[in-house]
Amino acid sequence: MSRLRMAVIGVGHLGQHHARILAGLPDVDLVGVVDSSPDQAKAVAARLNTTAYTSHESLLKTVDAVSIVTPTIHHHSVAAEFLKAGVPVLVEKPICRTLAEADELIELAAKAGVPLQVGHIERFNPAFEELSRRPIRPKFVEAERHGPFTGRSIDIGAVLDLMIHDIDLLLALDGTLVKKVEAVGASVFGGHEDMVNARLTFESGCIAHVTASRITQRPKRRLRIWAPEGYAGIDFVTRKLVLVQQSPEVRQYGLRADKLDAAARARLKDEVFGRHLQVRYVDGDRKGDQLTNELRHFIDCVRTGRTPRVTGEDGREALAVAERILESVRSHEWEGRPEGSVGPTKMPRPAGWLFEVPRAEAA
Repeated sequence: MSRLRMAVIGVGHLGQHHARILAGLPDVDLVGVVDSSPDQAKAVAARLNTTAYTSHESLLKTVDAVSIVTPTIHHHSVAAEFLKAGVPVLVEKPICRTLAEADELIELAAKAGVPLQVGHIERFNPAFEELSRRPIRPKFVEAERHGPFTGRSIDIGAVLDLMIHDIDLLLALDGTLVKKVEAVGASVFGGHEDMVNARLTFESGCIAHVTASRITQRPKRRLRIWAPEGYAGIDFVTRKLVLVQQSPEVRQYGLRADKLDAAARARLKDEVFGRHLQVRYVDGDRKGDQLTNELRHFIDCVRTGRTPRVTGEDGREALAVAERILESVRSHEWEGRPEGSVGPTKMPRPAGWLFEVPRAEAA
């Protein structure tokens, strides 16, 4: 089998990891890395024994596939050029800035007959892959994606930078359209929103509470699902999944604590987990990291013509929901009236200092 000639466009914080992994795959020939910073391109190329470029145009006719990890504002223009040249594209999330741009990429990929995959990486997290193999119909979901400020991705806010991961996961799990969106968010550093909370109502009846913040001290990325089949909890950082289901006896006959005598109720607290509720822990950490899994999947789609797990259409649907969330965030009335403070950058004025107790109360 011939080696696949690939390049990475944009080798900043994330892109250099794309390049590192591709350079280490035996069936890939990393023919070049591109970055607008010549020094960054040269440094990454030197480490990986490949060629540095400051422009992608010279690679249009020399690669079999490409990974695009530029800032979001460049996704459409760069991906469109490669798709027009008939080159399969993996483009980082979000797919584009607008739905119109996303639609054009989808059309170009279909016209060229090549794969267009969107980098919603958590679909390849081993813990989520384990959950996806099991029958579960979410009815209430809590998704949290928090992290410290990194100074990266400042061309977009927390919704397109972080929350869109969980939007994509929810759409994949539920499979129905989002019927209603309510959201609130605030900007701390100016410009875009830095923390957001959204409530999504799906046509299936599922309710999802989704939060994203890029100003927390410690990272947290987890998903908790309550369903008729039981409970599932994912820690995306540790790649661990916990599953809880009713015992066959409880599923068939139910469990009424109010009908038990005092002795049985006393035993119940020690018997809930194990006897009545069965618990299983699944460690996905031994099944590889999600970025390597994602890149291997893309390469397989390029070689075989299979449809990517995360298609351009999937990326577009996640972007469409994200836009609805942003619209709700921007129109939120902080004081319950349109003439008051509205939107993420116009919070009400502080009433005082949190670290100080008013004198009268202190006395």
